[in-house]
Amino acid sequence: MPVVAPQLRDLRRRAALTLEAAARAAGLSPAHLSRLETGQRQPSLPMLLALARTYGTTVSELLGETPAERHSVVRAADMEPTAAGGWTYWQAGAPGRGMQALRVHVPHGAQGDIVRVHPGEEWLYVLTGRLRLRLGDTAYALAPGDSAHFDSLTPHRIAAADHGGADFLFVHTLLQSPATALCLGGPTQGDRHDGT
Repeated sequence: MPVVAPQLRDLRRRAALTLEAAARAAGLSPAHLSRLETGQRQPSLPMLLALARTYGTTVSELLGETPAERHSVVRAADMEPTAAGGWTYWQAGAPGRGMQALRVHVPHGAQGDIVRVHPGEEWLYVLTGRLRLRLGDTAYALAPGDSAHFDSLTPHRIAAADHGGADFLFVHTLLQSPATALCLGGPTQGDRHDGT
């Protein structure tokens, strides 16, 4: 996060906004925005979203990330598998976008008891095998060709129903979260883990 403070100040100046005007537009006090710009405070996700809108940019730019290429084609031969929490995933889209796409394999018995809650939206499409998807208090059995689209603030968990595991396509809008911080890997800050 060290890059955020100077980036916030630079973007505000590029937008030709005073501290007071930018703070008012983002719903912050000028003193709070000043502390963010000097690195005395770390911005929360809602603050980053509000400031990105105010400055007409993306959260990625606020975080100092390299802008994504305008167009991206990912060849199957170039997809490198990555393991996280027993799952295997392949990046199926360009990094640095507001929407991230993955191809995922989840073996039977991996992470079925981990319940996740985090900002964003998720969409998945089952390719092979069957998935057990729990959204809040409702359980779903998904077969090949089935899909689900849900708000990630709904407590959710995903598990393979078949002993051979399951493969699915997964798209999320988690503001550039690394793939290992999603429903695919180890716990992330703010995730809730219970056995429900």
